[in-house]
Amino acid sequence: GFCVVPPAGLKSSAAFIGNSTAIQEVFKRVGEQFALMFRRKAFLHWYTGEGMDEMEFTEAESNMSDLVSEYQQYQEATADEVQ
Repeated sequence: GFCVVPPAGLKSSAAFIGNSTAIQEVFKRVGEQFALMFRRKAFLHWYTGEGMDEMEFTEAESNMSDLVSEYQQYQEATADEVQ
């Protein structure tokens, strides 16, 4: 849940949660940085040493790519509706 206690000196507080296709740019950038590091196996030993499997990283990269594709589809569908 959300905190319903306003900041000191104020009568109320508010929160906004939004979803925008603009977030796909952040996901793309993070995905590209991840791909560079993963290809070099940078820091991978820390995670595999704690019990993670290398395949989990490949799956995560695929999931991120799918997420970006889904956001692109929504963006294109919205653009088509506007025209």
